Amino acid sequence: MHFTKILKTFAISAMLTMTAATASAQDLLARQAPIDKKMKAVDTLALRSLIDREQMGSPSAQLYKEWSNKYAHHATELPDSFLINLKHFCMPTTSKVVTSNFGRRWGRMHKGIDVKVYIGDTIRAAFSGKVRIVRYEARGYGNYVVIRHYNGLETIYGHMSKHLVEENQVVKAGDPIGLGGNTGRSTGSHLHFETRLCGVALNPALMFDFRNQDVTGDTYMFHKDTYQNESVLANKMNGKSDASLASSSNGSSRGKSGSSSSAASADVRYHKVRRGETLSSIAKKRGTTVSKLCKLNHISKRMRIRPGQILRYS
Repeated sequence: MHFTKILKTFAISAMLTMTAATASAQDLLARQAPIDKKMKAVDTLALRSLIDREQMGSPSAQLYKEWSNKYAHHATELPDSFLINLKHFCMPTTSKVVTSNFGRRWGRMHKGIDVKVYIGDTIRAAFSGKVRIVRYEARGYGNYVVIRHYNGLETIYGHMSKHLVEENQVVKAGDPIGLGGNTGRSTGSHLHFETRLCGVALNPALMFDFRNQDVTGDTYMFHKDTYQNESVLANKMNGKSDASLASSSNGSSRGKSGSSSSAASADVRYHKVRRGETLSSIAKKRGTTVSKLCKLNHISKRMRIRPGQILRYS
């Protein structure tokens, strides 16, 4: 009888202990849940704050006072000097054929580089950034996209057949943004590619080497007083045949300019046919013969050429 009473007392004590422990654990979990929720919120806010600080500290935030989806480009005051980070890039297209360089062309400034692409070719973002403009311009860019990048540049991609992004969309370097085309003021399928700093057009050849599918270096140091002369030299190094640019750069090259020019002259060069041009007029303009043009392009002398057609002349 006494033993049964002791056993019953022990069982009741054990049950009370277990109940107390369970209740204590439940209380601990109940108290911990709001803390976990608060910590999650704190972590999210901290992450957002970190991202905001990084964005505010980016060069683009220092250079541009506003964000607008109304205009393609708007020139503002250039800094005296500015270091542009070219790392983590992607070439806008895999094409290596530059059909028209930056500079004066047909009596007006050509503020970008034309690269031969075909309708439907994928066009990609050159650097990470945010899409500012997605629009169609019948008498100019056609279907085009403007992206503001964290390194301070804005890039423009013109004459595309289709947009693949929307305004205010964040993109990474290499993301598809459109398809090659022949829209707007264009006489043949190609990509018109511009690089701008504070809305002012810079020669893409200062930073991009389409022939070698690479950038010119890890960084480009922009200097307001010298970038125009550097642009002339960049065109010369890339085999630019524009007579006005060639004459303006005479005597301004550095010590290795002679070897650079001879190397450029040995490279393959192309001519984009303008309205009214013939094989004879092109041969005369490019310092070659009709026979050589025909041989290089596998065409006959009787073949009718059309505006926008790309012909190899060396």
